[in-house]
Amino acid sequence: MENNERLDEKVLSNGDVYYGDFKGTLPHGKGRYTWLDGTVYEGDWELGKMTGKGEIFWRSGARYEGDISGGYLHGCGTFTKADGSVYKGAWRMNIQHGVGRKEYGNSDMYEGMWKEGVHEGSGRYTWNSGNTYVGNWKGGKMWGRGIMKWVNGDLYNGFWLNGLRHGSGIYRFADGAYYFGTWSTGLMDGKGTYYPAGSKHPSLKKWCSVGYNDKGKTMSSHSLSLAFEESTAPKTFIKRSYSEKVSMGGLLRNSGRISNRATSLDENWSLFDSERELVSHESSSGVPEVPEERQDKMQDDSSLVYEREYMQGVLIRERIRTYEELMHKTKQKNKLHGKEPKKRPCMDMPLGDRSYYLKLNLQLGIRYTVGKITPVPKREVRSSDFGERARIRMFFPKKGSQFTPPHYSIDFYWKDYCPMVFRNLREMFKLDAAEYMMSICDDDGLTELSSPGKSGSIFYLSHDGRFVIKTLKKPEVKVLLKMLPHYYCHVGDHENTLITKFFGLHCIKLMGGRKVRFVVMGNMFCTELRIHRRYDLKGSSLGRYTDREKIDENTTLKDLDLAYVFRMDKSLREALFKQISLDCMFLESQQIIDYSLLLGLYFRAPEQLKALLSLGPTSQGELLIPSKGLLLVTHEPNSVSTTPGPHIRGSTLRAFSVGDKEVDLLLPGTGRLRVQLGVNMPAQATRKLIQEEVDSAESELFEVYDVVLYMGIIDILQEYNLKKKMEHAYKSLQFDPLSISCVEPKLYAKRLISFLERVFPANDEVCQ
Repeated sequence: MENNERLDEKVLSNGDVYYGDFKGTLPHGKGRYTWLDGTVYEGDWELGKMTGKGEIFWRSGARYEGDISGGYLHGCGTFTKADGSVYKGAWRMNIQHGVGRKEYGNSDMYEGMWKEGVHEGSGRYTWNSGNTYVGNWKGGKMWGRGIMKWVNGDLYNGFWLNGLRHGSGIYRFADGAYYFGTWSTGLMDGKGTYYPAGSKHPSLKKWCSVGYNDKGKTMSSHSLSLAFEESTAPKTFIKRSYSEKVSMGGLLRNSGRISNRATSLDENWSLFDSERELVSHESSSGVPEVPEERQDKMQDDSSLVYEREYMQGVLIRERIRTYEELMHKTKQKNKLHGKEPKKRPCMDMPLGDRSYYLKLNLQLGIRYTVGKITPVPKREVRSSDFGERARIRMFFPKKGSQFTPPHYSIDFYWKDYCPMVFRNLREMFKLDAAEYMMSICDDDGLTELSSPGKSGSIFYLSHDGRFVIKTLKKPEVKVLLKMLPHYYCHVGDHENTLITKFFGLHCIKLMGGRKVRFVVMGNMFCTELRIHRRYDLKGSSLGRYTDREKIDENTTLKDLDLAYVFRMDKSLREALFKQISLDCMFLESQQIIDYSLLLGLYFRAPEQLKALLSLGPTSQGELLIPSKGLLLVTHEPNSVSTTPGPHIRGSTLRAFSVGDKEVDLLLPGTGRLRVQLGVNMPAQATRKLIQEEVDSAESELFEVYDVVLYMGIIDILQEYNLKKKMEHAYKSLQFDPLSISCVEPKLYAKRLISFLERVFPANDEVCQ
């Protein structure tokens, strides 16, 4: 039994006063402590520290009641501020952390997860106006999947980023109209489908019931395939409604130590209960009732839907379809996707398991070999560093070995080709080894992409989008290894090369399975801007078009689909074609054919669209389309992002329109970007009318756009040979008898450059 001494009162040397139990000279048990500034604590003590249950009263009027550990708010408790706001929930080191509910002084309320004093995780926020958001949060902002319901009846169900709608989603208007599509930084951006009030539309409830991840990268939603084309979400013809900004009050943040113990406010609380409640309420409420006198008129138009395309919130293209046409298009697309896939160069096991083990083994192998080669002192490469024999081979048993760690995959063999060469290439491309490993081997993992071509290859994207990993066939590996010494010299001599950047070549063999070969490449579309169009250009017309019924948001289009010509600054164009010629000469010297120029386009809403934004404000009440779409300005190194990535290498370009000075690209309201060859290159796109569109129901509202270009030369592992020559010669006779030898490397390059010169015509005008 403890022997505690009870004193009436003890005044300390600093003027503080304690009244209560002691153990020796230390407060222990129950007691009341009054600081000189008037702050009062009354509760449990343990060997001189506030520990247990207690209450704290501040002179400001703030009050805390709950768990305390080591002198800090830690556990579960209620904090009431002088302004009337009340937080009840979990605490860690004087900061809200865990599950909690806060009622703000302005009558807003949040209940859900907290991290380090801000909303993070799942939660519900209700504004005093009646607007409600239920979903994921990050850093105190709406981030991830969530549902916003406005008091006027509008509802958005989709993805958010930094407090703004960003990614795929569905918007339901108060009158019952729907929009299935995508947003970018709060504005509708890209393709989508609008269903007028009273028309047939896919089930919102079905879409809401599908699982999702918190990043919005992949949505295996059947409803989006019904709405389709991973459409973009515009909402014109209806007044825009917007949420109010969340004002976060200051939090109690005293310094001190931290305990590992924390308690939960309510272990049964769940975001999904709140989300289901919101969705089920909306589903049960149905579409607003329509007066009888309007029903006959609506029956005529109820089957009409509008396929639209938006650019930074502005409608630029619209096509009217019937609901039946759209459903037929979707069924055809689903049939296409449901076809038996080509046999991939992989092991014989279920697809899900195969993909999981491939990704896990790839991460294990890269982490091992990059970690092994990085400490080796840097040196110039030798001839012995190239070729198929220059490799590291290692066995990775599941239980681990003297050289490899234990892991959760299955036993596999790992082969790393030319490790010293690729190590030097990564350094040449200014990639830090640790960042490279974190990008590919991070816990967030790799995302498998659908193959954009006919090769049957598997494609993976790193979690930050900086790297693409592609499976190769054995002949392609041989071509790359044969070419590698010359490739190494070429990229070393030409820092602005457009040729694919290779960062590693590897091979995996599972026990009893086939070999799978991978190459790691830079993703040229790793940019903060949204890529609205992608084109794979070969300079050919034979079969170089895409069936319009098969096109969706992520389709890579072909030569005959390109409906624009681009006018660039004189100096930028000269630099571009000079490098394209150098790169094509290199590929010609290596007897490479069938490569492509991959072109990505970011469209900027035209100047004349500004008036259309009068339909309503953004969530901040401001118009975001600037008075000038794109602007070239003198380069300022400290004003542009220096984040490492596949584009960090390469000089800043000079522009004729700015006195032949190095330039940055200014996108008012968006950012300032460094202009490099193939990266952030501004141009003016003039639309050509394709004959098929003359009688089409689709209409494009504008003819000229400001665009930002991204480009690079890809698919450079196809070597010229006689068999290929004969195949191409036979095909070429179907459209141009004079092109019988066009497949020869020299003429292949000439044909591609000639095509690009028509796409990027020379002129005396400058892009400003």
